[in-house]
Amino acid sequence: MITQNGAWNDTPTSKAFVQKDLYSTFFGTSVNDEIERRLFGDIDGRGSQAVRAFSGSDVTEWHKHFQTFFEYLDIQKIRTPKGLDWLKAQYPKLSQNELMYEMQGIRMMHCTIWVGGVREIVSAENSDVKFIFSDHPVTIYNHAISPTHAMGAYPLDPSIALRASQTIFPLNRNLCLILSNLEYARDPSTGPLEKRTFARNYRQSMTRIDAFIRTRKLTAEEVTQFNFVLKSRARRYIGGGRKEWLYPEKAISQPWADLRKTFLPPKDELFHFGGEMFAKYESGHVHYQDEFGRTEKPRDFLIKAAPKQQLRPGDVCGCGSGNFFKACCQAKPQALRPSWNERSIRERNIMLQNGIVRILGLGGDKDWVQIRRELTDEKIKKIYLLYEALWPLETDLLALLPKPDGLPRAIYTGSIHPSSIVDFALAAPLYFGELIVAHPFIHSGVIAKKYRPTENPRRYRQDFLKSVMFFMTIMPLVQLGLVSLIPDPCDFDFHLREQMLSMAEARATLMRLDPDREPRLKKHMEADALRSMMLMPPDALRRQLRKLNPGMSDEEIEATMQFAERKRELDPLAVLQDGSLEGKEGGQMSMFKLAPNFEMTMYLAQATGACIVTDSPFRWSEVKRAIRRWVITETPGLAKFSKEMKAAKFAFPQNVTDVVDHALRTTCGGYPDLFRDLFGYLSHLEERGAKPNREAQLAGRFPKIHAGSQAAIKKSGVVTKEGRISCFLPPGGIQDNTINRLLLMSSSERHLSSVPIAFFIEDCGVGEPSILARRRP
Repeated sequence: MITQNGAWNDTPTSKAFVQKDLYSTFFGTSVNDEIERRLFGDIDGRGSQAVRAFSGSDVTEWHKHFQTFFEYLDIQKIRTPKGLDWLKAQYPKLSQNELMYEMQGIRMMHCTIWVGGVREIVSAENSDVKFIFSDHPVTIYNHAISPTHAMGAYPLDPSIALRASQTIFPLNRNLCLILSNLEYARDPSTGPLEKRTFARNYRQSMTRIDAFIRTRKLTAEEVTQFNFVLKSRARRYIGGGRKEWLYPEKAISQPWADLRKTFLPPKDELFHFGGEMFAKYESGHVHYQDEFGRTEKPRDFLIKAAPKQQLRPGDVCGCGSGNFFKACCQAKPQALRPSWNERSIRERNIMLQNGIVRILGLGGDKDWVQIRRELTDEKIKKIYLLYEALWPLETDLLALLPKPDGLPRAIYTGSIHPSSIVDFALAAPLYFGELIVAHPFIHSGVIAKKYRPTENPRRYRQDFLKSVMFFMTIMPLVQLGLVSLIPDPCDFDFHLREQMLSMAEARATLMRLDPDREPRLKKHMEADALRSMMLMPPDALRRQLRKLNPGMSDEEIEATMQFAERKRELDPLAVLQDGSLEGKEGGQMSMFKLAPNFEMTMYLAQATGACIVTDSPFRWSEVKRAIRRWVITETPGLAKFSKEMKAAKFAFPQNVTDVVDHALRTTCGGYPDLFRDLFGYLSHLEERGAKPNREAQLAGRFPKIHAGSQAAIKKSGVVTKEGRISCFLPPGGIQDNTINRLLLMSSSERHLSSVPIAFFIEDCGVGEPSILARRRP
């Protein structure tokens, strides 16, 4: 018995719960149904056995079918017409073949969170009303998200990561599974739209397979409430044993939020769940896991208490930006604010800076040469340990990052080297607003133990100096909120790392980095190679000099040796400790980061609502390739804007204090506002259509802003480097399906479906930085 759009229909299930070619793929005129036959045929066969196992009471069968059961539950949520419509809504455009590919790509996405919650099976055996079934059988109930709520409007379902979200799945007419987040089951008053603690989709986790609550026998009224929710989330069809069961709304008088009492598991049965777990292996290793699946205990010094009362506009904002509440988070809805419960990215970088200053003795009478001479492996180890402590491996980086909130923001991707950052990236915030930059320090926790800087700091003497120099150079901008210095997102999500690496490897077959096309990077690589050669033992260096110049006399060699030593002292990035290449633990790690890579650049740009900025020709070619796939050109009005912008010259101050000065004086304040408005216009261009007048207005603002700002920089007399800025403004944005998939896998709730704008900064070819006017006192 079926109801279709609320009307009674006696259509059999074989005709109602069916859609032609739902899982078919097409190759020309050929139709392929292998997904239905091979993938779902296998899952349905194993899944039916698993459902029967959990409908019974044999714990041995539960053990046997536990993983299959949740695999089946996951695919039942995604494979339905409603589930596929939801999946399509996460991407700008998907063909049927691409939809099938993405559906398989995100399989098992919900299993870890489900398994880590409270599992209850309720019974309707004492009720005259039985459970109905629907064409979207895995139903999500959140008391704060009614069917008319924007977050629950078709084809959306409340996210299972939200604390008050409960998953409902009828096993048969008498039994129904309820999966609840532990925090909500313990405290139903908790924020229903807040994410559960450690809401990570893909990770290893331990659980008690036999932990199920099976004590509740529902009344007819309670079963009717279940059926009301099941029907409310269905797409088109529901079915049941009797016609009257299919109209639960006739018997329901409570508001949507009041139904939650029926779905809450009994408090006296929650002892089955939660608590800490320890597992010892034959190797002697002990695995630890807390009740949320975390393998590390929370670090108290990173936790912040929420404000006890509502902040006033003049109070310092709770997000850790250092700005006043009025100028920061006051106007943002809760969902668009960074976390207030943890130390912010900025606060952690300031803590790292304080540690570096204290450990190295910076800020006193010592110059950089003395600091380098007194550098010890123990000091290096302490600083890397501090960085590791500030960034636990289970950090939720997305919660700390800004969201797409309409503010001007850019992701910088390029060479993370202290000698190259000053060229363009240092001054980029003047033009693009907040700049998100990859952190120079590496995380010891993601490296094999024998290669870690915390285990073998001696090998990191060279790289440590580069990281410290880069970090201390850019920190004044971090403190002002002009730059957000972030670690690699892959450091905290190994599944994300695996997916990203596989994507990068596939892309590498089409594009490879050629150092000759990255002259600045090649220059730094050669300089680092020379620094490494200068670390050779004296006798080995003499032999190398004789080999390179057989005609050199002993006096010339000694003079060259003295010159090399003097050059080492004058080079701020040169290691001054002897013996760095000697012994079993000798050698130096020399890393060259072109970061973030293309995948992570797109991932971060979509997650934070940012444009892309690069000064790397290789990265720019990757961005252009992503645009060309869609073969979309700019609208005429924007093409004119791009042409005028590319023809203009931009001055980039080379000293951080000059950048700070111009930022405080808002010398270039018009650029971020212009690019913000352009970003917003492009974000909705496809759905609203082109507006020539609006495009003309945006293009007309550029010459006025540019003339005034560049004249002000020139008048200030600071040391600058001239560059040109090219931009791409494709109507469909820059988009790659793999990036949208990574964001879905990462439990991102708020992100863009594409990146509207990308900018490329290139040297005008002037050579060394020039003084445009006399420097002011």
